Amino acid sequence: MNASNPMTDQIINATDLRRSLGCFPTGVAVVTAMSRAGAPIGVTISSFNSVSMDPPLILWSLALKAGSLADFRAAGHFAVNVLSEAQAELPRTFSSPVEERFKGLAWTKGHGGAPILAGSAAVFECSTHARYDGGDHEIFIGQVLRHGRGDAAPLIYAKGRLSTLPETASA
Repeated sequence: MNASNPMTDQIINATDLRRSLGCFPTGVAVVTAMSRAGAPIGVTISSFNSVSMDPPLILWSLALKAGSLADFRAAGHFAVNVLSEAQAELPRTFSSPVEERFKGLAWTKGHGGAPILAGSAAVFECSTHARYDGGDHEIFIGQVLRHGRGDAAPLIYAKGRLSTLPETASA
């Protein structure tokens, strides 16, 4: 690899691919729903995108090895909570094997009971529209039923680190 051509002819391996993908900054979110047992569940994601404005559709993906996959498959509704800089501890909480992920968190029930995390930069409440095979992940398409945003700066993830957008002068 050199500065003028970063491409390599090597066989693709997951570690190197993850490092290359890490050069594309993404937002950080926690997707929440209610489990089949009626308990709140949530997972950290950075695989969130807009799909369509009419109808309003978004997508996110979840690893097939995720313990909560069956519950997200069964849930008719979910919420995408785009995390704010004040929620910088939540990505670790919701990506670790902690059982009581919601303990001490302020949240309310949205559509279908999906937890809405207080202090999020934006929230998208969705009904499950479709699911697709995505290799070692399942791709969830949600129809946005309700959304909102606040003034908090969103978290950004790139090259294995969390950060926020730099302050800019208001227009």
